[in-house]
Amino acid sequence: MYEKPHEECGLFGVYDPHGQAVADEAYLALYALQHRGQESAGIAVNDGGVIRFHKDVGLVPEVFNEKNLRDLGEGQIAVAHTRYSPGNKQERAAAQPLVMRYVKGTIAIGHNGAISNAGELREELEQGGAIFQSNCDAEIIAYMIARARLTSGSVEKAVQMMMEKVKGAYSLVLMSPRKLLGVRDPHGFRPLSIGKLGDSYMLASETCAFDSLGAEFVRDVEPGEVVVIDKDGLHSHKEMCGGKTSMCIFEYVYFARPDSVVEGVSVHVARQRAGMILAKEHPVEADMVCGVPDSGLDAALGYAQESGIPYGIGLIKNKYIGRTFIEDTQKKRERAVRIKLNALSAAVKGKRIVLVDDSIVRGTTSAHIIQMLREAGAKEVHFRISSPPFLHPCYFGTDISSRKHLIACRMSLDEICKEIGADTLGYLSIEGIHAIAKEARIDFCDACFTGNYPIEVPDEMPVDKFANKITG
Repeated sequence: MYEKPHEECGLFGVYDPHGQAVADEAYLALYALQHRGQESAGIAVNDGGVIRFHKDVGLVPEVFNEKNLRDLGEGQIAVAHTRYSPGNKQERAAAQPLVMRYVKGTIAIGHNGAISNAGELREELEQGGAIFQSNCDAEIIAYMIARARLTSGSVEKAVQMMMEKVKGAYSLVLMSPRKLLGVRDPHGFRPLSIGKLGDSYMLASETCAFDSLGAEFVRDVEPGEVVVIDKDGLHSHKEMCGGKTSMCIFEYVYFARPDSVVEGVSVHVARQRAGMILAKEHPVEADMVCGVPDSGLDAALGYAQESGIPYGIGLIKNKYIGRTFIEDTQKKRERAVRIKLNALSAAVKGKRIVLVDDSIVRGTTSAHIIQMLREAGAKEVHFRISSPPFLHPCYFGTDISSRKHLIACRMSLDEICKEIGADTLGYLSIEGIHAIAKEARIDFCDACFTGNYPIEVPDEMPVDKFANKITG
């Protein structure tokens, strides 16, 4: 299990009626969404109903080069995906978009999230003769859409029929021979936005993808909405909208890039607010506030602004580090942390430091970072966390798989503080986490903190088995 929560995948889709270089746009968008998944990447291009695709394990620049991008050719539609899977499961069969041929033609699909009733649906499909090539939820969704399409009058109707049966988190980009579709589950667990560049419409997990292409943000896809883009423009189907919403609050805390806007709220601003609330809830006398790169930096800035303690750079991140593999020994894991981060002795020596980070999962990485600061000469280290303690597993696409991995389930606040070597420790409150994005047009899921799941979830016992499947 990772030392940080991880999220499941970045999505992008584009419809260009003029048939320009949609593969190049998808490639650049995946770069902007690389933070959402580092295990595999893929692009599928539709040229008049003929779909070509390339996908593989690895980072975006490892998967794509000039030749395979050129081989994708030109087309009117493209869908792209970058995937994260629990435990670094680099399985080529699960790389997306999934491209499937069936009696009505070819579809390509990319998925972000996790289906909570996947086991039940998979068994039903297998009993009906379905043969699965991977263990990912996207394949279940694709099968259900393909089956529904046999009796429905359109692919969008087939998608709505799928939505009536699938429970859990799913944002989708889907390409049929003539249409690009964006789909968000009725609770809106995972984000999905609409952008526009000239005559082209785009879909993306985050607005930073539009910025990277010079496109304008139009609006968010509503929870339960099916957006259809074809030669006649953009069409919306909202028959599944209107229920209780529950977007993952951790989009603001960690997952999204700070330059993205999610449900009308700047991620950067939300993180600053988290730090400001932390300073009010857990004040301390200190000489400098610093953040753990990258998602702790904005919260640290907010803490400094509210407390009046100077903000400084205490940790330097290696800008050239990419994916590192989780090693099986404590010593190797510690070395991996030191490769990514180093303490700046000139800034922290002899000072009382407020260190701000977004979360603690197992606590081992936090302990390594605090120890680095002490070795660099920090006099005191006061640790502040811009989210509440993780107490419950997530079934909706976040890599928080079992209570046995969560330090807050095993130890009290004082015990955690001692375990990680901090002088004091303070978490953001439940009330505080809900205040960081108070202007959002949606309610939030905070189940990993409170245990209040917005929908029925599996029993606690199968959680470890659940963690072994490939979501996204």
